[in-house]
Amino acid sequence: MKLGLAQVNTTVGDSAGNLALIRTAYERGVAVGAELVVAPELAITGYPPRDLLLKSGFIEGNLAALIELAQSVGEVGLVVGHVGINERQPGRPAVNAVSLLQHGKVAATRTKTLLPTYDVFDEDRYFEPATDNAPVIFNGRQLGLTICEDVWNDDAFWSDPRYRANPVDGLVEQGAEVIVNVSASPWNLGKEGMRREMLASLATKAQRPVVYCNAVGGNDELVFDGGSLALNAQGEVLAAGAQFAEALVEVDLDGSVRSVAEPDEMALLHDALVLGVRDYLGKCGFRSAVIGLSGGIDSAVTAALAVRALGAENVRGISMPSPYSSQGSLDDSEALAANLGIQYDVIGIHAGFEMMKASLEPIFGDRPEDVTEENMQARLRGLILMAASNKFGSLVLTTGNKSELAVGYCTLYGDMCGGLAVISDVPKTKVFELARLINRAGEIIPEATITKPPSAELRPDQKDEDSLPPYEVLDAILERYVVESQSAAEIVAGGFDEATVQRVVRLIDLNEYKRRQAAPGLKVTSKAFGVGRRIPVAQRYKG
Repeated sequence: MKLGLAQVNTTVGDSAGNLALIRTAYERGVAVGAELVVAPELAITGYPPRDLLLKSGFIEGNLAALIELAQSVGEVGLVVGHVGINERQPGRPAVNAVSLLQHGKVAATRTKTLLPTYDVFDEDRYFEPATDNAPVIFNGRQLGLTICEDVWNDDAFWSDPRYRANPVDGLVEQGAEVIVNVSASPWNLGKEGMRREMLASLATKAQRPVVYCNAVGGNDELVFDGGSLALNAQGEVLAAGAQFAEALVEVDLDGSVRSVAEPDEMALLHDALVLGVRDYLGKCGFRSAVIGLSGGIDSAVTAALAVRALGAENVRGISMPSPYSSQGSLDDSEALAANLGIQYDVIGIHAGFEMMKASLEPIFGDRPEDVTEENMQARLRGLILMAASNKFGSLVLTTGNKSELAVGYCTLYGDMCGGLAVISDVPKTKVFELARLINRAGEIIPEATITKPPSAELRPDQKDEDSLPPYEVLDAILERYVVESQSAAEIVAGGFDEATVQRVVRLIDLNEYKRRQAAPGLKVTSKAFGVGRRIPVAQRYKG
């Protein structure tokens, strides 16, 4: 049996555009001799549609699109994800569905059983789960149609399954010969290897081939990597799709086994961020970006990613020196802009800073300068960037990393101003690794930017380590506290200095209010600040 797995980059709510992508992929599948073409989960609506599902006409419109799509399908079958109507009431009005289309009609429809409601997922808010699932007959074969999470609960792989049911077991018991999974599985560091191991375990246990078709593209904070897979009944890889690129993956279930190279995690992180930037701007209607260039590594990496995503002609860098900016930082910013080939402007904030201090003198009096004046400089820069955004119709890309955002080493309405926080889920230590990756083929980011001690340059001789632990220590604590949800006591027991741990934990907890007001950020780790981490702002828990 030959299949085509359609890794398509859909846009949420764009049924007409999504249909065009699916049709093109289907026609390519027909042309290469596929018997069946498979498209991802909720491909007609895009994933995740979230509260668009509550809008009048949204579900009906996607069903009309499904019928229209079916009318263009002939002998070659098409499996596609969409929103269905829950026919069993009471219950939620919608179901997460997958249909087999053939001979101009919807031949069969099945519904998702396991609805993820954790991290970034909230499907139980919208969908009614299936209570059963039977194989679908296609050209004399029994196919087990499953949707994303339905293959993520096998107790042979997971020591602590989230759900009582394992839909694949039921399909195999009913005679399914092939397990087909349509998916919209967002990427994070390390996920591609774990996903392949999980699907291999599933195929081996079921003694059935497993075909997995995943979405690709960025939708808001989430980045989908594609990486579609086909495995034989022994869990060996028959075909693997490219990551972070649209593709039609050709699969021969009777074909030979292929080897899969171990991925370069930093290269994947780079590609995920590039795709996330390109799709966020493109799907929101922006063509260009503006970035504040400080001479530091964060703004340099963000600018390099933006150029890869949008092209140098669509990126503007603005250097905004203050009285405390070093000549080295100014030189590094100019060199970076020249290396990238982007528009570069210098707009000093010294005069504005002095004017603001004079304006506030009547109420500040003789109080000494402190963090207030530091934040004033950051907010003047935010004003300049937002003015450029308004004047030129460009989106401001913020440049703060996950480590800074965690402990509040950032300024509301200052360096946090912007429409997309590109590296807000990238710890500082990995920002350095990204910089090295970007420079592999030649120096783009000036070497001095990478090697000099990080500094906000908002007061004389300032260094980040004046206020924070070394980033290697900070990031290790952050991983344990935010990602692994360890308590302060557990982190200390792991060998960290108690005073340092207590200070970092306190800063993380105190700065939830800042993160609540931050620009949306691209999720690239297993636990990001934002939509997937729901910590109350007004709370007193000490853990």
